[in-house]
Amino acid sequence: MINRQSRNVSLTPELEGFINQCLASGNFANASEVVREALRLLQREDEAVQARKIVKLRRAIQAGIDSPDADGFDMKKVVKRLRTRKA
Repeated sequence: MINRQSRNVSLTPELEGFINQCLASGNFANASEVVREALRLLQREDEAVQARKIVKLRRAIQAGIDSPDADGFDMKKVVKRLRTRKA
Protein backbone atom coordinates (compact mmCIF):
# COMPACT_ATOMS: atom_id res chain seq x y z
CA MET A 1 0.00 0.00 0.00
CA ILE A 2 1.16 3.54 -0.79
CA ASN A 3 2.25 5.57 2.23
CA ARG A 4 0.38 8.88 2.04
CA GLN A 5 1.03 11.97 4.09
CA SER A 6 -1.94 13.98 5.28
CA ARG A 7 -2.00 17.79 4.90
CA ASN A 8 -4.46 20.48 5.79
CA VAL A 9 -5.02 23.23 3.24
CA SER A 10 -7.12 26.37 3.19
CA LEU A 11 -9.30 26.82 0.12
CA THR A 12 -11.14 29.80 -1.25
CA PRO A 13 -14.91 29.43 -1.44
CA GLU A 14 -14.55 29.15 -5.23
CA LEU A 15 -12.15 26.22 -4.98
CA GLU A 16 -14.30 24.54 -2.36
CA GLY A 17 -17.26 24.92 -4.70
CA PHE A 18 -15.29 23.44 -7.56
CA ILE A 19 -14.34 20.42 -5.45
CA ASN A 20 -18.00 19.99 -4.55
CA GLN A 21 -18.92 20.11 -8.25
CA CYS A 22 -16.33 17.44 -8.99
CA LEU A 23 -17.73 15.25 -6.23
CA ALA A 24 -21.31 15.80 -7.42
CA SER A 25 -20.29 14.70 -10.93
CA GLY A 26 -19.47 11.28 -9.55
CA ASN A 27 -16.00 11.29 -11.08
CA PHE A 28 -14.32 11.45 -7.68
CA ALA A 29 -15.06 9.68 -4.42
CA ASN A 30 -13.65 12.36 -2.12
CA ALA A 31 -11.90 15.73 -1.99
CA SER A 32 -8.47 14.10 -1.71
CA GLU A 33 -8.93 12.45 -5.10
CA VAL A 34 -9.83 15.82 -6.63
CA VAL A 35 -6.77 17.52 -5.13
CA ARG A 36 -4.43 14.67 -6.14
CA GLU A 37 -5.69 14.80 -9.73
CA ALA A 38 -5.31 18.59 -9.78
CA LEU A 39 -1.73 18.29 -8.55
CA ARG A 40 -0.94 15.62 -11.16
CA LEU A 41 -2.25 17.95 -13.87
CA LEU A 42 -0.22 20.83 -12.46
CA GLN A 43 2.89 18.64 -12.42
CA ARG A 44 2.35 17.58 -16.06
CA GLU A 45 1.83 21.21 -17.09
CA ASP A 46 5.01 22.26 -15.27
CA GLU A 47 6.96 19.50 -17.02
CA ALA A 48 5.54 20.59 -20.39
CA VAL A 49 6.50 24.21 -19.72
CA GLN A 50 10.04 23.16 -18.81
CA ALA A 51 10.28 21.02 -21.96
CA ARG A 52 9.13 23.96 -24.11
CA LYS A 53 11.74 26.20 -22.47
CA ILE A 54 14.47 23.67 -23.23
CA VAL A 55 13.37 23.40 -26.88
CA LYS A 56 13.36 27.20 -27.16
CA LEU A 57 16.81 27.45 -25.58
CA ARG A 58 18.23 24.75 -27.85
CA ARG A 59 16.83 26.56 -30.90
CA ALA A 60 18.40 29.82 -29.73
CA ILE A 61 21.75 28.10 -29.18
CA GLN A 62 21.59 26.51 -32.63
CA ALA A 63 20.68 29.86 -34.18
CA GLY A 64 23.73 31.35 -32.49
CA ILE A 65 25.95 28.54 -33.75
CA ASP A 66 24.55 28.92 -37.27
CA SER A 67 24.98 32.70 -37.18
CA PRO A 68 27.72 34.21 -39.33
CA ASP A 69 28.85 36.02 -36.18
CA ALA A 70 29.84 32.64 -34.73
CA ASP A 71 32.61 32.11 -37.28
CA GLY A 72 35.91 31.86 -35.48
CA PHE A 73 34.21 31.49 -32.11
CA ASP A 74 36.21 29.17 -29.88
CA MET A 75 34.34 27.95 -26.81
CA LYS A 76 37.54 26.54 -25.28
CA LYS A 77 39.08 30.02 -25.31
CA VAL A 78 36.01 31.51 -23.67
CA VAL A 79 35.99 28.89 -20.92
CA LYS A 80 39.73 29.37 -20.35
CA ARG A 81 39.26 33.15 -20.11
CA LEU A 82 36.40 32.74 -17.64
CA ARG A 83 38.42 30.35 -15.48
CA THR A 84 41.36 32.79 -15.53
CA ARG A 85 39.06 35.58 -14.29
CA LYS A 86 37.91 33.49 -11.36
CA ALA A 87 41.44 32.69 -10.28
